[in-house]
Amino acid sequence: MVLGVGIVAVSTGSILVRLAEAPPLAVGAWRLTLASVLLAPWAAGPVRREGPLLARREWLGVCLAGLALAVHFGTWIASLAYTTVASSVILVSTTPLFVGLASHYLLGERLSRRRTLAIAVALVGAAIVGYGDLAASGEALLGDLLALTGAVAMSAYLLLGRRARRKLSTLAYIWPCYSVAGLTLLAACLVGRQPLAGYTLPTYLALAALAVGPQILGHSSFNWALAHFSTVMVTLVILAEPVGATLLAALILGEAPRLPTYIGGPLILLGIYMASREEPGS
Repeated sequence: MVLGVGIVAVSTGSILVRLAEAPPLAVGAWRLTLASVLLAPWAAGPVRREGPLLARREWLGVCLAGLALAVHFGTWIASLAYTTVASSVILVSTTPLFVGLASHYLLGERLSRRRTLAIAVALVGAAIVGYGDLAASGEALLGDLLALTGAVAMSAYLLLGRRARRKLSTLAYIWPCYSVAGLTLLAACLVGRQPLAGYTLPTYLALAALAVGPQILGHSSFNWALAHFSTVMVTLVILAEPVGATLLAALILGEAPRLPTYIGGPLILLGIYMASREEPGS
């Protein structure tokens, strides 16, 4: 039931971004800052108890993870202004593939043949989606590249937090990360002169819904699930997000995926599934 709530919540994320008539950095800043404020009463105790367990270097890793999370949301939200919801959500879901590559080349972990094949399958799918979007418009391809950048940034977020996550509970870890990411995006809004206020009531409601739904309910449910289910089980459930987001985009926004997305999208999801089979605990 918790996983079901989580997948419904995250599937609404891209739709709410489209409904929020605000610049990408402002949307990300509102989403993460409001989520941090709402979680603060519950996170204060765990952070106070568990914070001293981390060395200074490990806290630096948590802060860098927060910066990576800010880049993830900044680029992915921006991608939705250029490409379809289907292409954006499918491409930003390629995080497990980038984690596998980074683990091999940066952490020295062995890259198995099965994972290599999984990455190859997903890359073929991404190429098909990208080619279809390039044929549609150059802006659509830019959106695809921004979504992939968001996937790379999310991979960095996961890898940077790996060591700290062994010592910190879910709340004690995500609250500092959300806070750093929110403050980073707030600073980016000030530098980029993107307004944080003056929006319509529907936009404020969409921003609040982003913080409560996709951010708190969605992400928290998956973090909770990892303590109760195998990695592959959670990954399989998360793979439903592109499907749910695509269906919602068609129903609410009237946005149907392009033909190459129907061909390349399933290949990307297949590659992610194959890669998840290689995860410890799967």
